[in-house]
Amino acid sequence: METAEIKNRSRKVAFHTLGCKLNFAETSTIARQLKSEGYEKVSFDDIADVYVINTCSVTENADKECRQIIRRALHRSPDAFIAVTGCYAQLRPEEITSIEGVDVVLGAEEKFNISKYLQQEKKEKAEIHSCEVNELSTFNSSYSHGDRTRAFLKVQDGCDYTCTYCTIPMARGKSRSAFIAEVVAQANTLAEKGIKEIVLTGVNTGDFGNKNWQLAKDNWRKANPQQQETFLDLIQELENIHADVRFRISSIEPNLLTDEIIYFVAQSEKFVPHFHIPLQSGSDKILGLMRRRYRKELYVSRIEKIKSLMSHACIGCDVIVGFPGETQDDFLETYQFINSLDISYLHVFTYSERPDTDAILLDGIVPVQERRKRNRMLRILSEKKLNRFSKENEGRTVSVLWEAENDNGVMNGYSENYLRVKVPYDLSLVNTITPLNLKLSPHC
Repeated sequence: METAEIKNRSRKVAFHTLGCKLNFAETSTIARQLKSEGYEKVSFDDIADVYVINTCSVTENADKECRQIIRRALHRSPDAFIAVTGCYAQLRPEEITSIEGVDVVLGAEEKFNISKYLQQEKKEKAEIHSCEVNELSTFNSSYSHGDRTRAFLKVQDGCDYTCTYCTIPMARGKSRSAFIAEVVAQANTLAEKGIKEIVLTGVNTGDFGNKNWQLAKDNWRKANPQQQETFLDLIQELENIHADVRFRISSIEPNLLTDEIIYFVAQSEKFVPHFHIPLQSGSDKILGLMRRRYRKELYVSRIEKIKSLMSHACIGCDVIVGFPGETQDDFLETYQFINSLDISYLHVFTYSERPDTDAILLDGIVPVQERRKRNRMLRILSEKKLNRFSKENEGRTVSVLWEAENDNGVMNGYSENYLRVKVPYDLSLVNTITPLNLKLSPHC
C-alpha cells in the first residue's frame, strides 16, 4: 500500500506569510509537518505543486493582498493547488473562495491538519473547512526555525480582551496556552539546533496560563489546584535551562507587565532588556473608546519602573492614529504624551475600519488624509526617539547576535537592547553573539 510520504515525495510546496511573528512560527511548523510527510519545501518564487498562504486580519486590504499573492503563484505554476489559511481565512472564508484559483480555505483549527486537505488536482470550486471561533479550545505548539537567526516560539494563542478595533479574538478564539514543560522542551530543542535567541510570542503573551485551556489542561488543573501557571513562572523556568541561548519577550500588555516581571528581567542572565508595550493612544478618552484595560497613568508607571532598573533598556510601543472620535486635540495629547516618555521607537498604525468590530459604529470618523498626516507625524517622532536612544548608547559595549545575510559586504546584528548594528561581513560571526563597542554612523 502506498504511504502518504511516498505519494508526496515529489510534490513541492511553497509558503507565503502575512502578518505577525505568531504567523511565521505557525507557518514554519506547518512546513515541518508537510516535510515529514514527504513534501519538498521551495521558495514562493519557485515553481511548486502546492502554495500555502497564511493570512493576517490586521493587515489592511487583506483581500487585495491575497489576490496579488495568488496571482503571483499561479503565474509561475498555473495548475498548482492553492490553500489559504490564517486569521483572514477564519474571518472571511467566503470572500477568499471568490478569488480565482483558490482550492481550499482552512480556518484556525484546520490549518494544523493541512495535509489531509491538499489534493493532487485543482478543484472546480473552492472548499471551506472551518469551525466556529467559540469552538476553538486546543493549543497548537509552534516555532519558527531555519528562516532566520532568531526563532519565534509560540507560548500563547487567542485573546479574551474586547478592544473595539480588534478582530483577533474573532479569528483566534479565547486565550489559551501551553504547559511550561512543553515550552521549556521546545526551547531546549531550538537551542540544540543552534538557535541563539528565542522570541516568546503570542496574541496576548502576558496572559500565559489563562483559565481557557483545552480539556486536558482543565483536567490537569483539577488534579493540581495549587499549580496555576503564570507568565512569571514561565520565564523563571526558562531562565534555568542549561543552554547557550537568550530570550526576548515579543510584546506584553501594560496591565500584564507586573513589577515582578520587570524585576526579574532586570536581574536575568538570559532575558534581554527589551520590552514592546502596546500603548495605542495617549488620550484616556480614546483609550476608553478603544476599551483598553489601562490608562495613561499606568503606562507611565511601567516605563518609569523599567528605566529605574535598566537605564539602557529598549522600549517600543504600538500606536493607532485616526481612531473614531480622535479629535485634533486628542491626537496632540497623544503626540505630547509619547514625546514625554522615555521610549525608544514606535510602531505606528493608521486606523482602518474592520467589519464586525464595535469601532465601526462609533461617531467622529477621521478623514483618511488626516489619519495619514497623523501617522507621518508619529513616524518622524519615532525616528527622533530612536536616534536619541542610539546616541545614549554610544560608547557602551553590547552583545550582538549576528545575522547571516551578506548585504553588499555588510552584515547586520541586534544588540540585547535591540539596536541594529552593522560591520563588514565576516562569515565566522554568523549566528554568534559577540561584544561590540557602539559607535554612531555619520547620519545619526
